[in-house]
Amino acid sequence: MNEVRVQTDDFDLGEELARLRAGQPGVGAVVSFVGTVRDMNDGSAVSEMELEHYPGMTEKALADIVDQANARWPLLGTLVVHRVGPLLPLEQIVLVACGAAHRGEAFAACEFIIDYLKIDAPFWKKEQTPEGARWVDARDSDDSAKAKWAAR
Repeated sequence: MNEVRVQTDDFDLGEELARLRAGQPGVGAVVSFVGTVRDMNDGSAVSEMELEHYPGMTEKALADIVDQANARWPLLGTLVVHRVGPLLPLEQIVLVACGAAHRGEAFAACEFIIDYLKIDAPFWKKEQTPEGARWVDARDSDDSAKAKWAAR
């Protein structure tokens, strides 16, 4: 199973991981990452974050990232669920999950996908703060995280 979804609705982590593993007796490891909305960013309180995207283009970019991960590691399943729209602190934003025979491949692929997603997927984030709304730019650390994979 390789699946990419962009949606407004929340997701159930347990259900999503169970679907990823279903019918896959060769899966010995499932690694997942869940990103959530923080209530603080760059020294300001965040009351809401809104995510925008380009429908169709975003899903294609995510599928391309998943394809790259599958070309690097022997994965038995991948899942990316990314939410869009207004989100509040503590709400889930993104799920990346990878299944493989062994944990090393699952960990590496999961980290690779989220590192590439942060830079290459066309999402735009706007935070509501006491100072007003502000767009969130990619961080230098996100660029560095992606760049480390080129050396591998």
